[in-house]
Amino acid sequence: MQHGATRKNFALKRVLGRLSWKFNRSKIHDPAVAQAIVDDIKSASPDHVALTGDLVNVAALSEFERGAKWLREFGNPDWISFVPGNHDAYVAVRWEHGMSRFAPYMDGDMTIAATETSAHLAAGFPYVRLRRNLALIGLSSAQPQSLLKAAGTVGNRQLQALTKLLHKLKAKGYYRAVMIHHPPLPGLAPDRKALTDAAALLDVLSQEGAELVIHGHNHREMRNEIQGPSEKIPVIGVPSASSNGHRHHEPAAWNLYEISRNQGNWQTQVSIRAWDPKSRSIVSTRQFILPS
Repeated sequence: MQHGATRKNFALKRVLGRLSWKFNRSKIHDPAVAQAIVDDIKSASPDHVALTGDLVNVAALSEFERGAKWLREFGNPDWISFVPGNHDAYVAVRWEHGMSRFAPYMDGDMTIAATETSAHLAAGFPYVRLRRNLALIGLSSAQPQSLLKAAGTVGNRQLQALTKLLHKLKAKGYYRAVMIHHPPLPGLAPDRKALTDAAALLDVLSQEGAELVIHGHNHREMRNEIQGPSEKIPVIGVPSASSNGHRHHEPAAWNLYEISRNQGNWQTQVSIRAWDPKSRSIVSTRQFILPS
């Protein structure tokens, strides 16, 4: 009985999601804006690109195919790291029919003893990609949710693995950048859209430290900090990469992080480049140095 009710719930959720797109979200999200962001990133030619989720809308099978094509046209899997968002797990879609299309962008470089997998996300999380002295740590908060929810969960297995990874990578001298879709701190999103175990994730980060945490989900620029064991941990969110700035929505933007080391201390300069609705182009808005 419950299984059948869940299926109906997910089917109705997809219908409501499509209606939301037709009458609301389609006015905000513009493929031309997303392409302008992609072109600007390619022009800047960063060493690596980190995507924090929501490549699809209602997790229809055709959307996964289009998302995979978009990723391939954007760049090579070695150049782009991806973590899924709540829309990528909008309803329960088995791995082989859905997110397996994004698998090359979620492959890690380290063997991790215990990772989280599921029927919809068979790629192991967390994963780690090592790029010179940078360690990108991908967490998944993408879990199919009930009708009116867009929340996320990391889960105990990922949290336990993350604790060990942060400790090990710190000892090896890596700059540790954590990627997650949902805002990772309590109170940064309404309950129905929040990370359910944000407090537990906060405990791990506070205990082990990190040099940077990036997220999406709220579709707006966000800057927060966590007190680590000896240093501040910047927590940075960005607007949707396809937002045209309609009404109260923040225009699309992307952040360029320039990481350097001076006398043993990491320094991160952030340059924000955003869509300007008036000129219909990507412009530089501001730069700042992250606390360390």
